[in-house]
Parts: sequence; C-alpha cells; structure tokens
Amino acid sequence: MASDLATELRVLRRQDWDEWYDTLIRAFGGVPESAQERELWETLTETDRSFGVWDGDACVGTAGAFSFRLTVPGGASVRAAGVTMVSVAATHRRRGVLTAMMRRQLDDVREWGWPLAVLTASEPAIYGRFGYGVGTYAVTGEIDTKQVRLSVPPGTDDVRLRYAEPADSLGACEAVYARVAPSRPGMVARTPGWERLMLLDPESGREGASPLQCVVAERDGEVVGYARFQVKPDWEPTGPQGKVLLRDVEAPDPAVYAALWRFLFDIDLTSKLLTRGRPVDDAWQYLVSDIRRCSLRVRDSLHVRLVEVGAALEARTYQAPVDVVFEVADDFCPWNAGRWRLSGDAKGATCERTTDPADLALSVRELGAAYLGGVSLASLGAAGRVRELRRGALGEAAVGFGSAVAPWLPHGF
Repeated sequence: MASDLATELRVLRRQDWDEWYDTLIRAFGGVPESAQERELWETLTETDRSFGVWDGDACVGTAGAFSFRLTVPGGASVRAAGVTMVSVAATHRRRGVLTAMMRRQLDDVREWGWPLAVLTASEPAIYGRFGYGVGTYAVTGEIDTKQVRLSVPPGTDDVRLRYAEPADSLGACEAVYARVAPSRPGMVARTPGWERLMLLDPESGREGASPLQCVVAERDGEVVGYARFQVKPDWEPTGPQGKVLLRDVEAPDPAVYAALWRFLFDIDLTSKLLTRGRPVDDAWQYLVSDIRRCSLRVRDSLHVRLVEVGAALEARTYQAPVDVVFEVADDFCPWNAGRWRLSGDAKGATCERTTDPADLALSVRELGAAYLGGVSLASLGAAGRVRELRRGALGEAAVGFGSAVAPWLPHGF
C-alpha cells in the first residue's frame, strides 16, 4: 500500500495498460505519442514487473522494470532491473506515492535475485535518496564538418560502405552490436523485441529531417559496422547548411569505425554533424583536427543502484588487486548496511560480511556511482562523499574499480 490510505498499489494488469500509460504520458506533458511508439512500448512493457497506484478508479502513479542484462567491468552480463515509466500524477504529489513505488520495486528486485537496478532520470535530483548514483555520462557534440578534418588510421580506404534499408539490415547490425556490447560496461544486451527500438522513426518526430537512413561497412561480404542517421536539409544565402543527425554507430575495428565517421563527415550539402549520447571516451574525438569546433557537452546518463552489495561487487572484476573493507550506509535498503570485505582482481572477486575494521566509509549511492568504473572513488573522496579510514585505501580501491574504457548506455529505455 502507498502511504496515503485512499490509494492502492498493485501489479499492472494488461487490460489496464492504456490508462496506466496515459497517466505516464500526462505526467510528462501530455503530448500524445505516435501509434508506432505507443505500440512498441506496450509490447515491451513487462506487466508482471510493473505496477500502478490507483485512487479509486483513477491511476495516479506508474512504475515498471525491464529484465536487462548489463555489461560490467570484466565483461560479465549481470541481471539488472531497468527501472522505467516512473510517474506520479500532479494531483497526488507529496503524498508518498513515489516512495511507496520505489520501496516496492527494490523489494521485488531483491526477491528476484537481481543484484542491480538502473535507470535514466528525467530529473537527476530525484533518485539519490533511493540509493542511485550517476554511473555513466554521455557526450553530445555539434561538429563543424566544413572546418574540422579527420585523421584516419591505415586500412580505412579498404572498407566498403553501402546504403542499406534500416529494416533489411537490422539483423546484421544487431550482430555487430552483440559483438561490441560485452566490451564496454554499461551496455545492455538487446533481447528479442528491443531491436525494434533501433528502427523507431515516427514522422511526427523528424522535425524536417529525412526518414532513418543506414550505411553498413563490409569486409569480405560480412557486415562489420554500421551507422544509422537522418539528414536535415537547410539552405542559406551562402549555400547548403544541412545537418547530419547521428542515431547510432558501431564498429569494433578502428579502420571500420573511422570509415563510417568519414562518410558521415562527407555527406553532400551538409555542414554540421550532430551526435548525441556518445561515450565520453568515444574515439572520434581523437580523429578530429579541432576539438573546439565540436561543441562538446556532457550530461548524466545511467544511474546505478546496488540492490545486493555483496552479489553486485562479486559480479565484476577489478583492474588491479583490491582488498578493502567498506562501511556501507544504506537507509533505504538496510540489508546492505554494515561492513563488507571486498577481495578481487582481474580474475574474480569475493565480497562478504565482516567485523574487521573499515578502510573506507561511504553510502550505497557512491558505490553505485563507482560500480561501472567511470566515476573514480578518489574523486568522490575529494568531494567528501567517501571517507578514508585506512591511509592509502582510497587510492588502492580507486585504481581497482577503474575501467579501461568508459562505461556507456547506448540508448534509453
């Protein structure tokens, strides 16, 4: 039950989905989605992992979870609840509805035996009090392709590129994605049905841009990379000023990757390339001649919550040996509170309860932020959010928790 006695929190029934989803849409401004979008999200909704809060016959709160597998440092694919579709009706704010839903959801995730919960936040300030920390960041850029040049590696000229219908090439592109996903923490294994998100292209959302286009890269007849994008034509008295709107690009090979980016830079009648939500260490930044003309901006992306501290810390590996005792504070999920000894290296880890003296003190929120290797424990320590109780422990743990590549969430949910 939610804290307000007039409301009921219950698992979503399929026949209630339309009203439940309409409540969500209204909370996010009330602008209707296209039939294509609505049908996709109805198909992907896992009703048995979703629930609503009802005041009589009216739905006044929504929350759901997707069954994800998330890549963690070391390459393991770990069960994680993809928290989604969270909303509270404006008429029922400050009545404990959100807290009740977060309480029920984390209890459920623990019961399912999943060590992690993750989400993307419309308002980042909301979820810290429930133990979520910002674990990944993403880069957006607007590249002046008339002024910026690319320096490409050997072999780039040997890559064959061709246009392909997005739907027809989807299987081959998803095979490339599946090869890439284990190599970067934060990436989600796309289970059947999720590939349709890559083709979502409602005409109402194009704002003057073309339908979705796709170019695939081939070697020996095999698709080894792809880019999906739109082109938005524009003309000024001085000539064409069109924009390339990059949706996504994947290629595990540097020369293939560079060939795709060179293609995007050279599309006729365009002068800008807009790229959104890319990894903070994305390699294109080291191919360009002038990074200042790329107008980079960084924002938060995936928020991470350790539902079971021991299981979560054991699920990943560590790039340098660690042997540290954490004193963990977790008011919202008190089963995590207390001391945990983490011992691990690049081959594996154990994390168990202990009565040994603590080396570091922090909340579960900081552990979530550092978990995927993109946020340094040392940086959190410098901000006063991690306390070092044994000299040298913070530096040791920070190195071990790091990742060779920045964690990254490739798409929203």
